[in-house]
Amino acid sequence: MRRLFFFFGGLFGGLGVILGAFAAHSLKVRLTPDLLATFETGVKYQMYHALALLIVALVPASRHASTLLTVSGWVFMVGTLLFSGSLYVLTVGGIRWFGAITPVGGMALIIGWFCLVVAAFAGCEEGNVDLSSPQSTSNSARIGV
Repeated sequence: MRRLFFFFGGLFGGLGVILGAFAAHSLKVRLTPDLLATFETGVKYQMYHALALLIVALVPASRHASTLLTVSGWVFMVGTLLFSGSLYVLTVGGIRWFGAITPVGGMALIIGWFCLVVAAFAGCEEGNVDLSSPQSTSNSARIGV
């Protein structure tokens, strides 16, 4: 699961850079300032949550915290697709009803952050991973490197 979150964190980050450049160079002359700002909001939130997915993928955790991190990773992925994706379709595609999907994605992102907070108090390990503990694995083993 961690490998999936690591993959999507990198993918969302890379696509965020591409979409940000697309907005700055191509959409700037095609969209109104309000629509461009809406598109850029989608890019910002996509980048924030790409980083959040990388955190979820790399944080060592106990079994209970690991479950919370997994939930967090899934809702970050779904929330990013719904939130940012709906803003992209709304602005570039002109399909206004997609704006109704945006708050659902936003709620998923909020749930993901709260899951991270709870995971922090549910057994995320401080400092280095204790390799002598059977519940603990190295970050590189977690992401399959």
